[in-house]
Amino acid sequence: MELRALLLLLLCFPGLQAQAPHAEERQREGGTLHVQCPYTDKTHKQHRKVWCRLRDEQCYDSVVITNSQEKSQTRDSVTIKDDPAAKTVSVTMTGLRAQDSGTYFCAVFHGNGYYSPLKTISLNVFKEVLLWELDTLWLQCPYSIWGYSTTWCRREGQAECGVMASTDYHSTRSNSRAPRDRTSIMYNSYLDAVTVTMKKLRAQDSGTYWCALRSGPTRVMEVVLSVFKRTQQYTANESGNVSVQCLYKNTDYGAVSKAWCKEGAGTPCEVLVTTSSGASGNQRTSQDGRVRIQDDTQRGIVTITMEQLQTQDSGVYWCALHETSGPFRMEEVTLKVSKAQARTALSDTEGASQATPLGDSPAPSSNDSTFIPLSVVLSILLILALITSVTLCVRLHKLLDRTGNRGAEDTYGNSEGTAQLGSTERSESSKDDSKGLKHMNLDLQSRPSPEDPLYCNIEASQAPRNPHGANVEYAVIAFNQFPRNDAG
Repeated sequence: MELRALLLLLLCFPGLQAQAPHAEERQREGGTLHVQCPYTDKTHKQHRKVWCRLRDEQCYDSVVITNSQEKSQTRDSVTIKDDPAAKTVSVTMTGLRAQDSGTYFCAVFHGNGYYSPLKTISLNVFKEVLLWELDTLWLQCPYSIWGYSTTWCRREGQAECGVMASTDYHSTRSNSRAPRDRTSIMYNSYLDAVTVTMKKLRAQDSGTYWCALRSGPTRVMEVVLSVFKRTQQYTANESGNVSVQCLYKNTDYGAVSKAWCKEGAGTPCEVLVTTSSGASGNQRTSQDGRVRIQDDTQRGIVTITMEQLQTQDSGVYWCALHETSGPFRMEEVTLKVSKAQARTALSDTEGASQATPLGDSPAPSSNDSTFIPLSVVLSILLILALITSVTLCVRLHKLLDRTGNRGAEDTYGNSEGTAQLGSTERSESSKDDSKGLKHMNLDLQSRPSPEDPLYCNIEASQAPRNPHGANVEYAVIAFNQFPRNDAG
């Protein structure tokens, strides 16, 4: 298409022969195109500049700049600026759409339909589509091509485009795995557009496609399709169980039989168990040995349970549609079964090991997992209790020491004052007689009651012979004199 458009430009616009080679620009839908068109002829400064799209051998969608008053002009999403000092025309197209694909040129307008193109651009705006397996691709080709024989083809290499569907014919095989049999193209009079539909997409359908005219084919719109498969990963212990759930659109595949199969090395997916498409009700259950499958057609959920797992059960499985042509993958499930490890007395009381998906595992609930943090907490509490007890004991010991010293000081300090209650003579005798009593201790209340007895230590010579008005009892205390060691 680009070559034919360039030839048309050569015929319609004189002076194009002397321009630079045809340039190609490829942009994603929604992107922005920037084009610089330099000019060298000094007389071009005084002429109007134009950005034009070639369509049906004519110049459409042009944005014109006047020679002196308007050096910049914007229309819709296109802006063109003329910088006479730099001798450059700048063009910016924003918010690109797939239907903007085509051939453009910036040129100098001389009047009377005469243009001097400065640069020719072949713009290809591709549409990027991201879908999951089993999804349906539905899109519209630009309306301008309807009425022509239109095809939907897949790019194969740099030059070829394999036709998958055409408005000239359509496929009637709806239960086939081949992409051509899952693809249709038709003119929609209500939308006034050509629509393309691809059903039951697979990861292998990823690639580059064209809406194209039958002849050539000539590209009209490019679509980059990426199809991703849904995946899950599970781990489990030997002799345990695993339960897998796969979702699907019940409006599309509720009536289709479902299967659980295992991939082999270079072999088709081996079917292990299937549901019955003819069964009545919303719940369809089937079991084969250790594998059970249940299809909830109302909610669109397939549940597979594998019991008494073995290490050889590790591998890649499919939740699949069970069709006459073979299983059609819904989701891919990777299962890894590990050998059971030695269990403790607590874990032996538990049932079969539970498998959980990787990356979305619930918090473990086994006794072993609970015992570890509980032991740590108890150990910390015990250490805190010991530290508190030691601290209290040290403080109590220090308090007792201070209380004992203070009591002794108070008693010694008050001993002389107490002795003075008897007479001053006792105090002098105490000082002069080096062989007598050296210290006296007396525990006396500040205000003793008359009924309470009073005790004191005195020498025999100080005792009154005839006490008046009091009952006095005397006791003799003998002291042993220890020899003194003058040597130290």
